[in-house]
Amino acid sequence: MMNKEMARDYLERSLRCLEEASMALSKGDYAGTVRRSQEALELCLKSSLRAMGIEYPKEHDVSDVLEAEEHRLPGQMREALEEIKDLSRELASLRGPALYGYEREGIPASKAFKRDYASSVFEKVRRHVEAIRGLLAPVLYD
Repeated sequence: MMNKEMARDYLERSLRCLEEASMALSKGDYAGTVRRSQEALELCLKSSLRAMGIEYPKEHDVSDVLEAEEHRLPGQMREALEEIKDLSRELASLRGPALYGYEREGIPASKAFKRDYASSVFEKVRRHVEAIRGLLAPVLYD
């Protein structure tokens, strides 16, 4: 079901998560950067699916839906689909560790991620969110 208001809300919250990820990175909170980057990507992808009227599971990773609906995606998203799917899967698997750390191993979230990794994740997510935002703006803000 297409609901512009919901899709706009998801996109706007995605952009706020991206800002928070940037702030976390600048403060050396690499776990926070990873967590907020994941949330930014998830909300952005769900915004795009919602804008296309595609239902998705209430899960953090929607890469399977993106793959199944590849033929409906705009060209720019199709071109980047493999990277988007891989990133979505990877970051969804890190949601818990980015918040709680690796409890069994006694590794707190603040020690679980390094700057290079967090920075790389943030830049990839930022690039995809900005590209998808550009694709969605004409549909959501007409």
